[in-house]
Amino acid sequence: MTTTVTSPLAGRAIGLAAVPDPVFAGAMVGPGTAIDPVREPSTAVAPVDGVIVSLHPHAFVVVDEQGHGVLTHLGIDTVQLNGEGFELLVNKGDTVQRGQGIVRWDPSRVEAAGKSPICPVVALEAGAEALGELAEDGDLKSGDQVFLWN
Repeated sequence: MTTTVTSPLAGRAIGLAAVPDPVFAGAMVGPGTAIDPVREPSTAVAPVDGVIVSLHPHAFVVVDEQGHGVLTHLGIDTVQLNGEGFELLVNKGDTVQRGQGIVRWDPSRVEAAGKSPICPVVALEAGAEALGELAEDGDLKSGDQVFLWN
């Protein structure tokens, strides 16, 4: 069964290699892509239907019924902002639908704080060969497909 992973944000797909962090850029967390978000207050949404298994102001993981965990990381080194400028809209353990709001944030505030607003969207515990149709360039709307997980 294939999982379609959709963009949690509006912005531009840039691919993981362009992420200004060696752990994400080297796909050490897992394969996927990255999004350079539009610079306005927005809501990051669930990229798949599933359960929130990890939830922080700057990052969340949704696991679908196939057991596929998708990490959305809002910016780079944003853990250092201690939640400032991020608002959680759900709780850990909640069942969410694709497109449901998870975290409200403002990428321009992240940038003003000296951090990159680039957002990796990563398939946890997947091999690179498990992913297809990776979006690595072009404009994305929230909810557009970013990759397929086979």
